[in-house]
Amino acid sequence: MSVALSTPAPDGVNLDCRGDFPILNQAVHGQPLVYLDSAASAQQPQPVIDAVRYYQENDHANVHRGVHTLSQRATDAFEAARRRVASFVGASGEREIVFTRGTTEAINLAAFSFVEPRLNHGDEIVITHLEHHANIVPWQLLCERTGAKLVVVPIGDDGSVATEDFEARINKRTRFAAFAHVSNALGTVLPVAAMTRIAHAHEIPVLIDGAQGVPHGAVDVAAIDCDFYAFSGHKMYGPTGIGCLYARESVLTEMRPWQGGGDMILEVSFNGTTYNDIPFRFEAGTPNISGAVGLAAAIDYLEALGFDRIAEHERALLNYGTAALEGIPGLRIVGSAQGKVSVMSFAIDGLHPQDIGTLLDQQGVAVRTGHHCAMPVMQRFDLPGTARASLGIYNDVQDIDRLVAALRVAVDMLG
Repeated sequence: MSVALSTPAPDGVNLDCRGDFPILNQAVHGQPLVYLDSAASAQQPQPVIDAVRYYQENDHANVHRGVHTLSQRATDAFEAARRRVASFVGASGEREIVFTRGTTEAINLAAFSFVEPRLNHGDEIVITHLEHHANIVPWQLLCERTGAKLVVVPIGDDGSVATEDFEARINKRTRFAAFAHVSNALGTVLPVAAMTRIAHAHEIPVLIDGAQGVPHGAVDVAAIDCDFYAFSGHKMYGPTGIGCLYARESVLTEMRPWQGGGDMILEVSFNGTTYNDIPFRFEAGTPNISGAVGLAAAIDYLEALGFDRIAEHERALLNYGTAALEGIPGLRIVGSAQGKVSVMSFAIDGLHPQDIGTLLDQQGVAVRTGHHCAMPVMQRFDLPGTARASLGIYNDVQDIDRLVAALRVAVDMLG
């Protein structure tokens, strides 16, 4: 199928960085690839690929424990990446940044190292109805182990979370609050600073799942005033298998170790162990050094583009894409909160999301289908799942036009 593309770009679509992403220069099923799955994993630009390759070809060795030159180079690169992350999120210093495998591991670290020792039977943890499974299941596990209770803040028909609903769930038994910065399933941007202020007014620590927040805008943990902020490299155009947990230095200092092994210790004997200083006591074993290098390069790339320009570009594409999708008979966009990011989840009457995704793929258009690791969201809207087109910095109007044309073909074939 060929599609004539002559639609002018709306104002604001001006990044013009698609050429930096070599993976996009390919055909799928004979059609040029349209990649609309950035909320699952964003693609990597050439500077990130080059940074990882340079490290692997020139500096690779294990970190922190070697006196030879390559080990010192690797350590320098790894710790430089930590400083880069600290600056990126507005931490007070690199001691507040723990490298993890990703957002999921970061949340579990906070849950089992910080929260679990503070829970008793009957205590409560507050989350919202739109959370990713990674910000639900760890808290359920804690509740099973301690007898605590999970309290869920509802979401509106547009997918939004009201601060008054959040505050109404807080009481004298509340011990912790955890919520997303941005919903991966709906694109909703939560009022995280306001929710954090409410929690802190009741002396309740807060964790923010920032996996979907960091690709779309500058993050300032000091301004938000959160106690923890977790995110992943692969959502923000970096490598997979690398992520971070920001935590206040005072909080990290009082947390117990989570995993045991090399580099999280200062001295070990059979009579006992002396643990390393923060953040190293939470980084047992050999870390993902090349991933950290790539993450730092991704931060450099995004900040060079400018988050204001990124937001303008994505907002213009989202508006264009929303209007275009609403013109398809039987299609319903799920999630319409004001100020949402560039995620378009949708359902089409009578069509299963997996069938939609399969037919789109046959036309070279990659979208995500299913529950998006957010089953409670799907249950809230009485859906088995949605098709989700998530836009990134490399997408353009032509990608939207290809999506719409492919969807019309799918509706004709399946309807």
